[in-house]
Amino acid sequence: MFHLVMDEAKKRRQKVGVLFVDLEAQYKLTIDHCLELFETYKDWIEPFWISLPIKLRNAVSQFENQWMAWEPEREADWVRKPPKIAITDRGFFPFFRQDAMEFEEFTPQFAEWYAQGKPTASFVGIRTDESLNRWRTICKMNKQTMDGKPYTTWNHGTPVFSVYPIYDWRTRDIWIYHAKNPDRPHNQLYDRMHKAGLSIHQMRICQPYGDDQRKGLWLFHAIEPETWKRVVARVNGANQGALYAKEAGNILGNMKVAKPDGHSWESFAMMILESMPSATAEHFRNKVAVFLKWYEERGYPSGIPDDGPLDKSKPSWKRICKTLLRNDYWCKGLSFSQHKSEAYEKYLKLMRRRRREWGLI
Repeated sequence: MFHLVMDEAKKRRQKVGVLFVDLEAQYKLTIDHCLELFETYKDWIEPFWISLPIKLRNAVSQFENQWMAWEPEREADWVRKPPKIAITDRGFFPFFRQDAMEFEEFTPQFAEWYAQGKPTASFVGIRTDESLNRWRTICKMNKQTMDGKPYTTWNHGTPVFSVYPIYDWRTRDIWIYHAKNPDRPHNQLYDRMHKAGLSIHQMRICQPYGDDQRKGLWLFHAIEPETWKRVVARVNGANQGALYAKEAGNILGNMKVAKPDGHSWESFAMMILESMPSATAEHFRNKVAVFLKWYEERGYPSGIPDDGPLDKSKPSWKRICKTLLRNDYWCKGLSFSQHKSEAYEKYLKLMRRRRREWGLI
């Protein structure tokens, strides 16, 4: 997408702003590639390389559910130093919170700040075949678009339109493009992943500790061992995640799960909650209480079944156990979505009151 946008920018003799949110714990090959792109198109871009404190999900630990890229008080533990081009001053952007922001908060606020009140296109390189959520983002019918173009979405209350120019590209189309344009640089990390045995559909480059991303932690010590020794020391649970993220069973709740002898799924769920750090357990108890209350009012007045399928077709305590074992913090396995961070503290207070009223867990 970057190459395609730059082709059009050159035709129009127009500079474009380019945002790269550097999440610190990333492959050196990825950083080298981004630096190469910024250098290649330096005459046509306004570069914004962000190395600011950004809060991210840590799915490999119940004791540290989030970690912070470029955490100011832990500079000695950073995986690497930010490059010279990076913006590291927390006062650079008027909207940046001094106690750090989440990635999902930063990017839309950056787009609005960059627009400065003028109609602005924010190009996003997501594709519909990557996930159901990405398909829904682009294909929903009730959104407002730019000039009726379905691959655009108006960001309500702002002058910004998100534009998805490669929304209908398949994974193979990306590599067909590079085969036809061998002079265009691509991230050599993909070549290393291919040599490690991954198919083109399995290759993902993200922050390493997330719910989905932890499956690829093992690749760090195979591809970049010099980076791995810093990545594994950066957050709690990284080595355990690398060892077990691909294993089936109870350790990380992958695929099949089993309850101990003498336990029902409900009693096993209670045992798991009791074993968690108090703050993490309280978070999960809130989610489970809402889940139970929702189904109590929708055909299960005497409680949900103990056993049942692990998909989202029916409720069961077995399904709750799998969610807890997976350390699925936002309980997507129970059909929840992630909270907006500014609303989370209000949510916690509300849930403490509701649980007392409902008499649940």
